[in-house]
Amino acid sequence: MEGLVLSREGNQYRVHTLGGDVIATLRGKAKRQEERAVAGDRVSLDQSATGWAIASVAPRRNVLERRIPGGRGTRPIAANLDEVYVMAATANPEPVLQLLDRLLVLAEANDIPAALIVNKLDLDPGQSLIRRMVRAGYDVFPVCVKTGRGLDPLFARMRTTVSVVTGPSGVGKSSLLNALQPGLTLRTEEVSERIGRGKNTTVSAVMIPLDGGGALVDTPGFSDVGLWGLDPRGLIQCFPDLRPAVDDCRFPDCRHLTEPGCAVRRYAEAGPFEASRYESYRVLLAELDSLPEEWE
Repeated sequence: MEGLVLSREGNQYRVHTLGGDVIATLRGKAKRQEERAVAGDRVSLDQSATGWAIASVAPRRNVLERRIPGGRGTRPIAANLDEVYVMAATANPEPVLQLLDRLLVLAEANDIPAALIVNKLDLDPGQSLIRRMVRAGYDVFPVCVKTGRGLDPLFARMRTTVSVVTGPSGVGKSSLLNALQPGLTLRTEEVSERIGRGKNTTVSAVMIPLDGGGALVDTPGFSDVGLWGLDPRGLIQCFPDLRPAVDDCRFPDCRHLTEPGCAVRRYAEAGPFEASRYESYRVLLAELDSLPEEWE
C-alpha cells in the first residue's frame, strides 16, 4: 500500500493512505536508508501481525533541510514541497531580517519557490518590511490572523499546493493554520515578555491535508538557522534580487566583497536593491567560508 508521511513521533510515523491514516514504523531497507522518512515523503507500506511498516521511501523531488544546531550535517524538515512560506510579524516579536533571509536562502538552495507572510498588521502596518521583500522579488501576503484581514487570497493559494510555513517562534504560524483549517486546534502560546519571542508549541513537522485541496506542513519555530553543504560560490544565486547584477561584475569569479568592479557591491551602495539584503549575503558568505570541510 502507498502512503504519504504526515508526521513522526519517535520511531513511529503517521501515514495517510486511501484507506485512512495508519501508524507505521521503519523496517528493513527503509530503516537502513541514509535519509529517514519525513513529512511529505511518499512511502510503501507492508502489514504484518505486529502492524504497519514502511518498507521503502520513494525518491524525493526536493527536501527542505536545516543544519543540525551546534554540529555538522543537515536535518530534513519536509519533502516534496511546491512552496515555502516564510512568516514574520510586524511587531511582537520584531522581525529579524537576516533570519528571514536565511530561511529564504534555504528555499532557494533547494529550488523551492518561496513567498512571505507578514502578520500582525493590527500592531504595525509593516510597510518597510513589505517593501523590502517585494523589492527582493518575492510575493508578499500582508495579513492579520487576529482579524482575518488578507487571509482569503493567501488561503486560496495554499489550497492549490503542498507547502510549508516556517519562521521564528511567536509570529503566529499555529494561529494561521488554525484559521486555515477550522477544528485543527494547534496549540498556541503568547510571546514571552522576558525574551521577546514566542515559545515553541510545534515539536516536529506535521503535514496537514487541507479541506478543499492542497496540504500544508507546520514546522517548529526556531531562532537560528545554520547552513551546511552549500557551495559559497553559489550563495549569490540564492538571492534573486542580487544575482542579475553578477553579469555586470568585472571578474567572473567575483565574490562580491572587495573585488574591484563588483556590480553587486556598487548596486548595494546606490540601489536598486536593499542594502540590508547585501549585508545578509555578506554574513552568510562569511559563515559558509568558516565551516569545516565535510571530511575535516
